[in-house]
Amino acid sequence: MHSLHCPSPRFPGWPRFALMTSAIALLLGGCASAPPTAPAQPATASARTVPALPAPKPAPAAPSDAASDKGFAQWVADFRTSARAAGVSDATLRAAFDNVQFLPRVIELDRAQPEFTRTVWDYLDNTVTAQRVALGQDKLLQVRAEADAAARRYGVPPSILVAIWGMESNYGGNYGSTPTIDALATLGFEGRREDWARRELLAALKILDKGDIDRDRMIGSWAGAMGQTQFLPSNFLAYAVDADGDGRRDIWGSMADVMASTANFLARSGWQAGQPWGVEVRLPTGFDYGRADTAVRQSTAQWAAEGVQTVGGQPMPEFADGTILLPAGARGPAFLVGPNFRAILRYNNSTSYALAVSLLAQRLNGGPDVQSPWPRDLAALSRSQMTELQTALNQRGFASGTPDGVMGPATREGVRRYQRSVGLPADGYPSAELLQRLQQP
Repeated sequence: MHSLHCPSPRFPGWPRFALMTSAIALLLGGCASAPPTAPAQPATASARTVPALPAPKPAPAAPSDAASDKGFAQWVADFRTSARAAGVSDATLRAAFDNVQFLPRVIELDRAQPEFTRTVWDYLDNTVTAQRVALGQDKLLQVRAEADAAARRYGVPPSILVAIWGMESNYGGNYGSTPTIDALATLGFEGRREDWARRELLAALKILDKGDIDRDRMIGSWAGAMGQTQFLPSNFLAYAVDADGDGRRDIWGSMADVMASTANFLARSGWQAGQPWGVEVRLPTGFDYGRADTAVRQSTAQWAAEGVQTVGGQPMPEFADGTILLPAGARGPAFLVGPNFRAILRYNNSTSYALAVSLLAQRLNGGPDVQSPWPRDLAALSRSQMTELQTALNQRGFASGTPDGVMGPATREGVRRYQRSVGLPADGYPSAELLQRLQQP
């Protein structure tokens, strides 16, 4: 699902990148034009989130057009043979591949590696806008019956479902117009992620074979995510629901199916009915910022005993295994999050995305925005700067993995160990000041 955020090539269930703020910028460029027949399209542009694909092999040299056309045709022919052996009908194979097209633009987008990244507050500024909140409140009223039915069946609140809908396709206004079969065949032929693309393409053929959607209506992002809440084909097979009883699972045109399918994904990802996603908190003086980590989980009572309090003074949610989240480091807002926040991360493994969904849902319900100020004077490290930081950490003996320009758990732990060694708050947050300090003789 689900998706890439273009601001997402993403989806539920991608083998997604664990995007922290350093990787968010990849996702905030548009990747799909508005669908030609999307229902009830608003005039605003999408702010979608693209998930990450598996790590690519080195890019092969681009073949000539003639060689590419011949090679693509042969790849499709070979794939048809394997799909037929997997039980896909000849009628579906003809519908899918008789007029299949190689899409060079998909390759261009797949190979793009943006240099500049966005901070979490820049991401939220562009996704949880007053306009999106207002539009979402209107949309929540329009789909109230379908969202309420999904909530009763799966325990996921309507506001969360509508927030994901808003993040993934701007409430149906932009879920992409790229034919899914063409996109996945192109990615499979190109070869860097062939195994992944072949699996998703076979799943897409099974969807066609079941009659859930016609080939011409199976559209989405360039990266293969489909429908109004951007499911990958494999996630569609696993989680899509026929909620309107018409015999088809239609996440393109049936709002009952869209809401139920999204709720089913979250429910089967660990969503706990009746629990909030989390709450903004104030940390006590002397708090060990190194404990603000997904690996450190404890009850709300334990956090409260340490002096953690809500910003607004209201009671904290009762979590058995709550985690402190510091998306902008020690100088930014803090949150106590629970199992439902982690369920949203399984939809798209980006902290910024999960926080945006949670805050958008909160505001759709009339709740507050983030109360504590963001450290807006801090600039995001570019990918090359992040590579420099990882290299410097490794050289100083603070192992951070292979330098790749992407913030991950190993890099965060390396930053924390270095911060502790020089008496800084061990929040694991990469900054330009920290990079400069590391690079000093």
